[in-house]
Amino acid sequence: MATSTDGKRSILERQDDDDFEDYIPVHKRQGYGSTEGWIREYSISKQPTGPTPCPLLSPLADTLPSFCLRSPMVTSDGKRSLSEPQDEDDDYEDYVPVHKRRAMEALKVLQRKSQSASSVAAQSDDPSSDPRPPIAEAKPSLLVKASQLKRELPEVSPTEQLVQQEKEMIEHLSDRKTLMSVRELAKGITYTEPMPTGWRPPLAIRRLSAAQADAIRRKWHILVDGDDVPAPIRNFRDMRFPEPVLQKLKEKGILQPTPIQVQGLPVILSGRDMIGIAFTGSGKTLVFVLPLIMTALQEELMMPIVPGEGPFGLVVCPSRELARQTYEVVEQFLLPLKKDGYPELRPLLCIGGVDMRSQLEVIKKGVHIVVATPGRLKDLLAKKKMNLDNCSYLTLDEADRLVDLGFEEDIREVFDHFKSQRQTLLFSATMPTKIQNFAKNALVKPVIVNVGRAGAANLDVIQEVEYVKQEAKLVYLLECLQKTPPPVLVFCENKADVDDIHEYLLHKGVEAVAIHGGKDQEDREYAISSFKSGKKDVLVATDVASKGLDFPDIQHVINYDMPAEIENYVHRIGRTGRCGKTGIATTFINKNQTETTLLDLKHLLQEAKQRIPPVLAELNDPMEDGDVLTSASGVKGCAYCGGLGHRIRDCPKLEHQKSIAIAGSRRDYFGSGGYRGEM
Repeated sequence: MATSTDGKRSILERQDDDDFEDYIPVHKRQGYGSTEGWIREYSISKQPTGPTPCPLLSPLADTLPSFCLRSPMVTSDGKRSLSEPQDEDDDYEDYVPVHKRRAMEALKVLQRKSQSASSVAAQSDDPSSDPRPPIAEAKPSLLVKASQLKRELPEVSPTEQLVQQEKEMIEHLSDRKTLMSVRELAKGITYTEPMPTGWRPPLAIRRLSAAQADAIRRKWHILVDGDDVPAPIRNFRDMRFPEPVLQKLKEKGILQPTPIQVQGLPVILSGRDMIGIAFTGSGKTLVFVLPLIMTALQEELMMPIVPGEGPFGLVVCPSRELARQTYEVVEQFLLPLKKDGYPELRPLLCIGGVDMRSQLEVIKKGVHIVVATPGRLKDLLAKKKMNLDNCSYLTLDEADRLVDLGFEEDIREVFDHFKSQRQTLLFSATMPTKIQNFAKNALVKPVIVNVGRAGAANLDVIQEVEYVKQEAKLVYLLECLQKTPPPVLVFCENKADVDDIHEYLLHKGVEAVAIHGGKDQEDREYAISSFKSGKKDVLVATDVASKGLDFPDIQHVINYDMPAEIENYVHRIGRTGRCGKTGIATTFINKNQTETTLLDLKHLLQEAKQRIPPVLAELNDPMEDGDVLTSASGVKGCAYCGGLGHRIRDCPKLEHQKSIAIAGSRRDYFGSGGYRGEM
């Protein structure tokens, strides 16, 4: 170290020793720090070699950051510069602000995406080049797929489109399990084989070939549909009924079975489920009453009934009058059996409007046969006054009317009380396709016996249609009553019209009685009995008397107004022309009827080969060219109501049912509508 003039050493002078490093005072070191932030290694421009570490800073070299150990540069003005790093130091890194670092990261992400896209393109050319799976492409929208599928579908003609639409509507309407109980639906119980019975036809009938049986059916104009249909039998004795039953049939003047009886009785006696369709007055009641009596008699002989037990057979009817009429037919055949020494069979009439105590007394003794309406039957079953544990025979008379009149839910509740398989029978004069379809789904290998078209009018009835103004109907009614001798039946749509006509006829001196749903049960029974016995000449009624009631001596039926449904018209005029006799039906029409109803009437008259009045002939008929659609679909007319003047897509009855369903969904559940919704 050199010595100054005052004898002190100077560290500011450069020594010849290469290892010597000048000492930098603290304030200068702080000045460097204020300029660049930290003290760096320094070097003198005169020194040709690289920087020499300072002995004072060497102990701190391991603790200071790398950028703090860089030597400053000397600028042209003799000042040191710490901003430029040395080329020899590879560890130096410039400080990058945050926003620049983020921009650089984003750039790297974009570069990676572009590289992946290029790699996918390369992999599409060479699948073996990249083992990674390709990125999924965007799927087309549902709208695009639907349009593509429509273009790929084969071309369908307008007729085929209409047939497909009607088929879908029928399937939708028939997708109901009305004839199955909730227990069977919940557990998936299905029966595949019919119920066995002890009845066998004679050997000669069993030996009939299929061709011979078909020849008999063609002769009697019987149409059948089903598997293994029993052969028809042309006399009651070969059906092996007991002698008292045969004698009673002879007393009633029934010597030969009708077409529906020729085929229907062997089918039911064999234990098969059946749908019976035949025109009014063809003897459908005997078809299910006689096998019902035989079933109850067989059960009683095998194991006598005990008090509180039964019934073995059940008949459900839509109206009280029809139930009473069926009950009377059953009684007519039970009395001869009892007199001839057979066990006593107790029937029960279960209808509303009658004191329940008398019905309960019969049930306590044990009942074999029950003829009921849905309301009272459901009431007795719900109160556990009666059970259907042993019931194996069920008949729904006027089955389509039971469904149309709103008894569908009641019938379902009745079915819930069956504990085992039963033989189910459906009968009606008007059985639309939709009723047949949903019935076949619940029946076990059913046999459909059809005598004539379902819904066709009785050919023994002469139908007359006359245009009468609304204000002239009452006066013209008196003229029509003089066409034929009494008794005469007058039908109306409304209860008020029934009362008005009844009062008018009484005022004119006509012996008349009236019946409708608003009258007491005693008045209804008196009206029916007095009219049947001949005490009264005219019966004025609503459609409550049009279903199934048998008035054998009626020659004339007057429709004071045309019913809205063509089915009701068929049932009305079916009260005359029964058992082969000829009758007359007069119908008043005017502008109050809809065009669809009049078209149905026109086609019904054409089918029966009746005279068509000019007012109906002038109607614009869209079904004149409907033969093509009928042949394509296999259904003539409407599949819902049976009308021939329209198809199911234009059915007014279906529209009415839909409007009722919509109105029911808007029911006032808060009770502001009075008792049960009555205002």
